[in-house]
Amino acid sequence: MADVQMLVTKTRNQASHARLALLAPVAVVASFFLAVGWSSNVLAQSKTVTTKNSVANDATAQLGTKVGFVNTQRILLDSAPAKVAQQKIDAEFEKRNAELQKLVADLRKRVQAFEKDAPVLAESDRNRRQRELGNLDADVQRKQREIQEDFNRRRNEEFAIIIERANAAIKKIAESENYDLILQDAVTVNPRVDITDKVIKALN
Repeated sequence: MADVQMLVTKTRNQASHARLALLAPVAVVASFFLAVGWSSNVLAQSKTVTTKNSVANDATAQLGTKVGFVNTQRILLDSAPAKVAQQKIDAEFEKRNAELQKLVADLRKRVQAFEKDAPVLAESDRNRRQRELGNLDADVQRKQREIQEDFNRRRNEEFAIIIERANAAIKKIAESENYDLILQDAVTVNPRVDITDKVIKALN
Protein backbone atom coordinates (compact mmCIF):
# COMPACT_ATOMS: atom_id res chain seq x y z
CA MET A 1 0.00 0.00 0.00
CA ALA A 2 2.94 2.33 0.52
CA ASP A 3 3.77 1.95 -3.20
CA VAL A 4 0.19 2.81 -4.12
CA GLN A 5 0.21 5.90 -1.91
CA MET A 6 3.44 7.07 -3.54
CA LEU A 7 1.82 6.54 -6.96
CA VAL A 8 -1.25 8.55 -5.90
CA THR A 9 0.93 11.46 -4.77
CA LYS A 10 3.01 11.21 -7.93
CA THR A 11 -0.12 11.18 -10.10
CA ARG A 12 -1.56 14.24 -8.41
CA ASN A 13 1.72 16.09 -8.88
CA GLN A 14 1.76 15.12 -12.56
CA ALA A 15 -1.77 16.43 -13.01
CA SER A 16 -0.77 19.75 -11.49
CA HIS A 17 2.39 19.97 -13.56
CA ALA A 18 0.61 19.02 -16.76
CA ARG A 19 -2.03 21.72 -16.24
CA LEU A 20 0.69 24.32 -15.89
CA ALA A 21 2.97 23.00 -18.63
CA LEU A 22 1.38 24.44 -21.76
CA LEU A 23 -1.94 26.26 -21.22
CA ALA A 24 -0.75 29.37 -19.36
CA PRO A 25 1.03 31.47 -22.01
CA VAL A 26 2.32 34.20 -19.70
CA ALA A 27 3.52 31.77 -17.06
CA VAL A 28 5.06 29.54 -19.67
CA VAL A 29 6.91 32.38 -21.35
CA ALA A 30 8.12 33.72 -18.03
CA SER A 31 9.37 30.36 -16.84
CA PHE A 32 11.03 29.51 -20.12
CA PHE A 33 12.80 32.79 -20.49
CA LEU A 34 13.49 33.63 -16.85
CA ALA A 35 14.02 30.16 -15.32
CA VAL A 36 14.83 27.62 -18.02
CA GLY A 37 16.40 30.22 -20.31
CA TRP A 38 17.37 30.07 -23.95
CA SER A 39 19.59 27.43 -25.47
CA SER A 40 23.21 28.50 -25.60
CA ASN A 41 23.34 28.91 -29.36
CA VAL A 42 20.26 31.18 -29.41
CA LEU A 43 21.71 33.28 -26.62
CA ALA A 44 24.96 33.53 -28.51
CA GLN A 45 23.07 34.91 -31.51
CA SER A 46 21.14 37.40 -29.38
CA LYS A 47 24.06 39.05 -27.58
CA THR A 48 25.70 42.01 -29.29
CA VAL A 49 27.98 42.62 -26.33
CA THR A 50 28.03 41.16 -22.80
CA THR A 51 30.00 42.97 -20.13
CA LYS A 52 29.75 44.19 -16.58
CA ASN A 53 28.09 47.52 -16.00
CA SER A 54 31.23 48.92 -14.39
CA VAL A 55 33.19 48.23 -17.57
CA ALA A 56 30.58 50.06 -19.62
CA ASN A 57 30.71 53.01 -17.25
CA ASP A 58 34.52 53.13 -17.49
CA ALA A 59 34.35 53.05 -21.28
CA THR A 60 31.79 55.85 -21.31
CA ALA A 61 33.76 58.01 -18.92
CA GLN A 62 37.14 57.52 -20.55
CA LEU A 63 36.22 57.49 -24.24
CA GLY A 64 32.97 59.47 -24.37
CA THR A 65 31.28 56.38 -25.79
CA LYS A 66 27.54 56.53 -26.48
CA VAL A 67 26.11 53.45 -24.80
CA GLY A 68 22.67 51.89 -25.10
CA PHE A 69 21.03 48.94 -23.41
CA VAL A 70 18.45 46.42 -24.66
CA ASN A 71 16.42 44.18 -22.35
CA THR A 72 16.12 40.93 -24.30
CA GLN A 73 13.58 39.45 -21.90
CA ARG A 74 11.19 42.34 -22.44
CA ILE A 75 11.46 41.92 -26.20
CA LEU A 76 10.60 38.25 -25.91
CA LEU A 77 7.67 38.97 -23.61
CA ASP A 78 6.23 42.29 -24.75
CA SER A 79 6.85 42.65 -28.47
CA ALA A 80 3.98 41.91 -30.84
CA PRO A 81 5.90 39.23 -32.79
CA ALA A 82 6.73 37.41 -29.54
CA LYS A 83 3.09 37.40 -28.44
CA VAL A 84 1.95 36.14 -31.83
CA ALA A 85 4.59 33.39 -31.75
CA GLN A 86 3.55 32.31 -28.26
CA GLN A 87 -0.12 32.12 -29.29
CA LYS A 88 0.86 30.10 -32.34
CA ILE A 89 2.86 27.62 -30.27
CA ASP A 90 0.07 27.29 -27.67
CA ALA A 91 -2.44 26.52 -30.43
CA GLU A 92 -0.15 23.88 -31.91
CA PHE A 93 0.12 22.03 -28.61
CA GLU A 94 -3.44 22.49 -27.36
CA LYS A 95 -4.68 19.13 -28.69
CA ARG A 96 -1.72 17.16 -27.37
CA ASN A 97 -2.01 18.80 -23.98
CA ALA A 98 -5.72 17.97 -23.81
CA GLU A 99 -4.93 14.32 -24.57
CA LEU A 100 -2.32 14.32 -21.82
CA GLN A 101 -4.85 15.72 -19.36
CA LYS A 102 -7.20 12.85 -20.17
CA LEU A 103 -4.46 10.32 -19.52
CA VAL A 104 -3.63 11.94 -16.18
CA ALA A 105 -7.31 11.98 -15.17
CA ASP A 106 -7.68 8.32 -16.14
CA LEU A 107 -4.61 7.37 -14.13
CA ARG A 108 -5.95 9.23 -11.10
CA LYS A 109 -9.29 7.39 -11.31
CA ARG A 110 -7.57 4.04 -11.63
CA VAL A 111 -5.39 4.74 -8.59
CA GLN A 112 -8.41 5.78 -6.53
CA ALA A 113 -10.29 2.65 -7.60
CA PHE A 114 -7.32 0.49 -6.69
CA GLU A 115 -7.05 2.07 -3.26
CA LYS A 116 -10.70 1.27 -2.67
CA ASP A 117 -10.47 -2.34 -3.90
CA ALA A 118 -7.03 -3.27 -2.58
CA PRO A 119 -8.12 -4.54 0.88
CA VAL A 120 -10.39 -7.22 -0.65
CA LEU A 121 -8.27 -8.18 -3.67
CA ALA A 122 -6.39 -11.41 -3.90
CA GLU A 123 -2.64 -10.90 -3.88
CA SER A 124 -2.31 -11.91 -7.54
CA ASP A 125 -4.98 -9.42 -8.61
CA ARG A 126 -3.48 -6.71 -6.45
CA ASN A 127 -0.03 -7.24 -7.99
CA ARG A 128 -1.48 -7.27 -11.50
CA ARG A 129 -3.29 -3.98 -11.02
CA GLN A 130 -0.22 -2.43 -9.45
CA ARG A 131 1.77 -3.36 -12.55
CA GLU A 132 -0.92 -1.91 -14.80
CA LEU A 133 -0.88 1.35 -12.86
CA GLY A 134 2.91 1.47 -13.02
CA ASN A 135 2.85 0.99 -16.79
CA LEU A 136 0.21 3.67 -17.23
CA ASP A 137 2.17 6.04 -15.04
CA ALA A 138 5.32 5.46 -17.11
CA ASP A 139 3.35 6.12 -20.30
CA VAL A 140 2.02 9.42 -18.94
CA GLN A 141 5.53 10.53 -17.97
CA ARG A 142 6.90 9.59 -21.40
CA LYS A 143 4.19 11.55 -23.24
CA GLN A 144 4.70 14.54 -20.94
CA ARG A 145 8.45 14.55 -21.67
CA GLU A 146 7.84 14.30 -25.41
CA ILE A 147 5.41 17.22 -25.38
CA GLN A 148 7.78 19.36 -23.31
CA GLU A 149 10.74 18.60 -25.57
CA ASP A 150 8.73 19.40 -28.70
CA PHE A 151 7.41 22.58 -27.09
CA ASN A 152 10.93 23.74 -26.24
CA ARG A 153 12.12 23.02 -29.78
CA ARG A 154 9.25 24.99 -31.38
CA ARG A 155 9.73 27.85 -28.94
CA ASN A 156 13.39 28.14 -29.83
CA GLU A 157 12.62 28.02 -33.54
CA GLU A 158 10.02 30.78 -33.37
CA PHE A 159 11.90 33.06 -31.02
CA ALA A 160 15.22 32.66 -32.77
CA ILE A 161 13.56 34.43 -35.70
CA ILE A 162 12.50 37.27 -33.40
CA ILE A 163 16.01 37.53 -31.97
CA GLU A 164 17.39 37.84 -35.50
CA ARG A 165 14.90 40.60 -36.29
CA ALA A 166 15.67 42.33 -33.00
CA ASN A 167 19.39 42.29 -33.74
CA ALA A 168 18.74 43.87 -37.12
CA ALA A 169 16.60 46.57 -35.48
CA ILE A 170 19.27 47.21 -32.84
CA LYS A 171 21.93 47.57 -35.52
CA LYS A 172 19.77 50.03 -37.45
CA ILE A 173 19.12 52.11 -34.33
CA ALA A 174 22.81 52.07 -33.43
CA GLU A 175 23.76 53.32 -36.89
CA SER A 176 21.07 55.99 -37.16
CA GLU A 177 21.64 57.37 -33.65
CA ASN A 178 25.42 56.97 -33.56
CA TYR A 179 25.67 54.45 -30.72
CA ASP A 180 29.14 53.10 -30.10
CA LEU A 181 28.10 50.25 -27.83
CA ILE A 182 24.83 48.36 -27.27
CA LEU A 183 24.69 46.17 -24.17
CA GLN A 184 22.35 43.31 -23.38
CA ASP A 185 21.79 41.58 -20.04
CA ALA A 186 23.89 43.98 -17.94
CA VAL A 187 23.67 43.74 -14.15
CA THR A 188 22.38 47.28 -13.57
CA VAL A 189 21.33 49.91 -16.10
CA ASN A 190 20.51 53.60 -15.97
CA PRO A 191 17.05 54.02 -17.56
CA ARG A 192 18.34 56.87 -19.72
CA VAL A 193 20.41 54.45 -21.82
CA ASP A 194 17.63 51.84 -22.17
CA ILE A 195 16.52 51.66 -25.81
CA THR A 196 14.33 48.57 -25.40
CA ASP A 197 11.14 50.49 -26.18
CA LYS A 198 12.66 51.66 -29.45
CA VAL A 199 13.50 48.11 -30.44
CA ILE A 200 10.01 46.84 -29.51
CA LYS A 201 8.46 49.67 -31.53
CA ALA A 202 10.62 48.77 -34.51
CA LEU A 203 9.56 45.12 -34.26
CA ASN A 204 5.89 46.00 -33.91
